Amino acid sequence: VLVESLLVFAVVLSVHAVVWDRFSWCAVALAVQAFYVQFKWDRLLQQGGAVFQFRGAANSGLLPASMVIPLLGVVMKERCRAAGIVYFERFGIVVASTGMLLALFLSVLAVGITKPVPTNTCILTGVAGSVIIYTMKHSLTVSEVIEVLEVLLIFVYLSMILLYLLPRCFTPGEALLVLGGVSFVLNQLIKRSLNVIEGRGDPIDFFLLVAVVGVVLLGLFFTVLFIFMDSGTWISSMFFHMMTAVLGLGVIMPWLYRLIQRNPLFWLLQFLFQTQTRFYLLVYWTFLAASACGVVFYQNAKRSSESKKHQASTITRKYFHFIVVATYVPGLIYDRQLLYVAAVLCLAVFIFLEYVRYFRIKPFGQTLRHLLSLFLDERDSGPLILTHIYLLLGMSLPVWLFPRSCAPKGTLPGAGALVPYSGVLAVGVGDTIASVFGSTLGEIKWPGTKKTFEGTMTAIFAQIIAVALILIFDSSVNLNSSYAWILASVSLVSLLEAYTTQIDNLLLPLYLQIMLMA
Repeated sequence: VLVESLLVFAVVLSVHAVVWDRFSWCAVALAVQAFYVQFKWDRLLQQGGAVFQFRGAANSGLLPASMVIPLLGVVMKERCRAAGIVYFERFGIVVASTGMLLALFLSVLAVGITKPVPTNTCILTGVAGSVIIYTMKHSLTVSEVIEVLEVLLIFVYLSMILLYLLPRCFTPGEALLVLGGVSFVLNQLIKRSLNVIEGRGDPIDFFLLVAVVGVVLLGLFFTVLFIFMDSGTWISSMFFHMMTAVLGLGVIMPWLYRLIQRNPLFWLLQFLFQTQTRFYLLVYWTFLAASACGVVFYQNAKRSSESKKHQASTITRKYFHFIVVATYVPGLIYDRQLLYVAAVLCLAVFIFLEYVRYFRIKPFGQTLRHLLSLFLDERDSGPLILTHIYLLLGMSLPVWLFPRSCAPKGTLPGAGALVPYSGVLAVGVGDTIASVFGSTLGEIKWPGTKKTFEGTMTAIFAQIIAVALILIFDSSVNLNSSYAWILASVSLVSLLEAYTTQIDNLLLPLYLQIMLMA
């Protein structure tokens, strides 16, 4: 935990040294108080007094999770300020303020339920909170303050509902990241739906917002419904499929139509087959999806013949990382907008299939339970299987969160040109190579972890080679001699992979994106 915290502080101070404004000072204050409060959360988890049931075999992860959204907002603000885009500079300030307020809420919650009350930590949290609120008071307009408070309110309600319904699925830090992100997306969708101006906004952004909110609302609806009826019967399954169609065609499609001012299905078909390159990419991705399904069926057939082997090995699970890299790299090089929309569609399909598996919806629910049980690891201790969804999110978030409006030529200068590749580098290359080489050749373990020195060093080396290949094949990337910063960023994130107990597929790409954007 101490080494993980030290690495997070290194990232915070690196961003602070580049930005050096009131918000970067607030980020430093937030990091200091989150470091102390993290130990209170860890003690609550060990004693079973943390209100909700969180994922075991991991620490609270409060410090690394608390810094992600604020730092993303700070570096986004700085990039958009340099580009002269005032609207998105203000948006970055709202993102940073929202992240700080959500992290403070979790900290106050931990301090409030700790017995006896930790006086020193209370004082530190109060000081950090006062600094952050004072800064927000002098930086945000009234409408922006209301927007931040709306996100906090949505987060509180979502946390109470989902953490109760889904025990042992998240650590406190992961809950902050996932539920905080969903709360922000829901608030943005409500805000934009109430202020629709024809022709304003990119349809693919609206597509992401509606898809995320739609699948979350779908899950909440069926979770409440199946409290009162058995979800495993044919009648319930038919009702599930019927209501999914009704909600999709009767709520989500009209909502999207209102935002983009055109038929969503016609727009999507026109978008997907607009150019010949997109058609070739879709055919190639279909082949890769079939290959991934083939790996699942082959491994399950192998399990049936070898009764002693119950779980897939680490190397077997990393096959999917290689397939995802092969999926994302051509999309990043040839058509990022298509990759953006395809990733949104995949996320919606993945979450829908998880609902089918979780609720045992006929005819495929039980089959999915059997097929996916082979690939479970210690992080899938709750009722949901989320590792494959986290892998998709880790690869997609750098593409979705890339500030296109602040990059007039489609790319950011210097190391920022690699931002869309953050998921590919951190998860697709770094995490995969570290796991494969660490588990097969590693002998020297990092103190206090199961990760090896050889795995981490190989991961850093592999990511540097990947950057060189990106420079060769993607002509839009121009690093402007920022090689030392890239090496430091890759090294910090690779060390964080060795020491964190959080979901690395989700955390590592975001930290690499923060460093590259800074």
